[in-house]
Amino acid sequence: MATALITGASKGIGKATAKAFAHAGWDLLLVARSKNILQSLSAELEDSGSKVFFRSIDLSNPEEISSGFHDLLGNGLCPSVLINNAGVAWTGGLLSMPIDRWNWLMQVNLTSVFQVCAAVVPSMRQEGGLIINVSSHAARNAFPQWGAYCVTKAALESLTKCIAKEENEHNIRACTLTLGSVNSKLWDSDTVKSDFDREQMLSVDQVAAELLHLGEQPHSQVIEDLTLMPSAGVF
Repeated sequence: MATALITGASKGIGKATAKAFAHAGWDLLLVARSKNILQSLSAELEDSGSKVFFRSIDLSNPEEISSGFHDLLGNGLCPSVLINNAGVAWTGGLLSMPIDRWNWLMQVNLTSVFQVCAAVVPSMRQEGGLIINVSSHAARNAFPQWGAYCVTKAALESLTKCIAKEENEHNIRACTLTLGSVNSKLWDSDTVKSDFDREQMLSVDQVAAELLHLGEQPHSQVIEDLTLMPSAGVF
């Protein structure tokens, strides 16, 4: 049975993705900050027949990541698919953004992905595998009040391409799922101010289905990027 490792698994896209992979017969390694939610979700998914291990890790704290993923991988499951889904956003004028908020955004959306890959990918090299980094069409566009978020996603797109080149010799593939607006908990964050019509957005289940589709691609091919947008064109 194949194994998927999913970050940001306690809510939104991550939770929907964990359910989609479990229902498709995958074992799971789950990461999020909330231990209680992960415990409840793991119990639910194990009822479907999947093996599920989890670890509470705060990806905004770079000191937690290496040891936390070492412990998670010590449970005996080796992921064939790594989904870097965890992410945050901040809205406001770019050049008036407090430096602590800039560093926080960069850590969660970019640096933690680098750290997670550094911790997990070596264990994947023997059998090969796939890294899926969840990105945004903000990587390719500039939106007022979303400048720092745009920067993190543009850098994530570049990081993904660089990892793909370096890890190709180990049969590790890397790709992005580039998303338009998704009706997720991100919009409820106290660091995001917006008044978009969320009913016009993609659902988390639609995104989860595409992540499963990417994860089930054969080793002989890779979809380097899959872009999924709401048909209404809402940001």
